[in-house]
Amino acid sequence: MNLPSSSLQTDFDALDGRISALGARVLATTETIESLLASGAQLAAELLRAYAGAQSKPMPEGEDLLELFKAFVKGDPSLNAVRDNIRELVFYQNCIAMDRRDALPAKPERMVAHTVRHVYLYLRSRGEQDGLIG
Repeated sequence: MNLPSSSLQTDFDALDGRISALGARVLATTETIESLLASGAQLAAELLRAYAGAQSKPMPEGEDLLELFKAFVKGDPSLNAVRDNIRELVFYQNCIAMDRRDALPAKPERMVAHTVRHVYLYLRSRGEQDGLIG
């Protein structure tokens, strides 16, 4: 069992605040889906990196969410629980890149915030169970 990592807890506490701020930005409805999605994808990447870092797991340098996810789950298939959330964010990115906004859900901005929150909640509880967060 790993020892509690105050660094991971500190990282996750800071990310929690930023995820809450993303949710507030969504409710303010003053930003585009592109801006909110970029922020959400960055937060998801930071969550993966923080958790992987607490386990000394090597991660790629780039920002490609799918590449980060592949490295994240390597060696521990139980971490696949966040797969659908990461795929959802990538799907939204692809819809925007391909100018297929018609394929997005009715309120994609809210879905971005909810999806990132799901990743956070899973990894936080997993970190607590694994003794990475006190």
